[in-house]
Amino acid sequence: MWIPPEAVDPIVLNAPGRKSVGEYGAVRVSNGQLVPQQSEVLNAESFQMFLKRLFRHRRTGRQMVIILDNARYHHAVFLQPWLNSHQEVLQLDFLPPYSPELNPIERVWKLTRTLCTHNRYFPTLESLVNAVSQRFEIWSKPNEQLAQLCAIN
Repeated sequence: MWIPPEAVDPIVLNAPGRKSVGEYGAVRVSNGQLVPQQSEVLNAESFQMFLKRLFRHRRTGRQMVIILDNARYHHAVFLQPWLNSHQEVLQLDFLPPYSPELNPIERVWKLTRTLCTHNRYFPTLESLVNAVSQRFEIWSKPNEQLAQLCAIN
């Protein structure tokens, strides 16, 4: 950041800490419906819980295809029994390394940061989580904004 030499140095507010919250998310590209799930840690167990939640949103008689990056927990041995039992209706497609721009959910994460967190001060982690959760609540119903953002042409 550049400021004129005669100006007083700006003060940037910052709440120190190493707390974090993980967020899983999937967006149905046909109608823009977001299915988020917050988790304290991102691992195979929490990912399986998210898959089970997603599975409840599956359209009857249709196969669900989930596009994933290559996070370690996406390939965990722990998941294999559950995935094998649902392989008829669930397909996991893994993106090539270093290509996050191909995953529609990455567009949602970028828009979320732009709308909810950029140039804002959050004194606590809870206030940040609340701001993001409010946006996700709006997007939990089918909406045109995410449908256009995640359109596959």
